[in-house]
Amino acid sequence: MNERTKAKVQRLNRIAGQVRGVAQMIEDDRYCIDILHQISAIRAALAKVESQVLKDHAACCVAEAIASGDESEQRTKFEELVDLLERNRK
Repeated sequence: MNERTKAKVQRLNRIAGQVRGVAQMIEDDRYCIDILHQISAIRAALAKVESQVLKDHAACCVAEAIASGDESEQRTKFEELVDLLERNRK
């Protein structure tokens, strides 16, 4: 496992811990605003992981498709990115 992969997995493990913490906060009937702040932090942390995975995809998978010269593969990778961006806009 390379360093970039390890970093993403570590970040996701921290996020999983945060989610468990929020569940505990709800069970403990903690103040709603405190819970919402934690949920917002989780969302931001997930967005960072998502961004890194997207960058890795562009740097690796998309770059390989471009380098291959295979127009069908290039089109497929481009369509995947467009589909992803359209789904995220909803």
